[in-house]
Amino acid sequence: MSPTIIPSSDEAAVSQACKDHSITKTEFDALLSRSVSAKATAYCPYSQFRVGATILTHDGANIDGANVENAAYPVGTCAERVAFGKAVTEGHRKFKAVAVATDISPPASPCGMCRQFIREFCELDAPIFMFDKNGAFIVMRLEQLLPLSFGPEALPPPGSNPI
Repeated sequence: MSPTIIPSSDEAAVSQACKDHSITKTEFDALLSRSVSAKATAYCPYSQFRVGATILTHDGANIDGANVENAAYPVGTCAERVAFGKAVTEGHRKFKAVAVATDISPPASPCGMCRQFIREFCELDAPIFMFDKNGAFIVMRLEQLLPLSFGPEALPPPGSNPI
């Protein structure tokens, strides 16, 4: 079963998605507008595939990122990892929701590497809002995007000697 694509103009569906994922309509609007705006800052001369991301922290801050490519293709950095890198270096550690916006339809989901990166910092029930070129969206919880995941709690505490 594929997830439902919800038009952001469908007020009842947006309201229900907000309720289901414990965010306000104002927070949803910020995730949408900021992730779409972040696409404009993407550096993607090779793929021409712009991606913007916005992370909502538990204290209400929004942190944006965009993809940054490199001539040595694997060295590029996805928008989600740029946003999380900024957030973490600014002292944020608790996150409520993630949004990703692209110029295609249907919406694109975070890549596998980004899913694992998000897992490092978000609870498994964190909503990931994926917006298409028209603002329509799919929302899934991290656990749905990364089932049977490996996270920091699986590692021994720092300084312990598991041997």
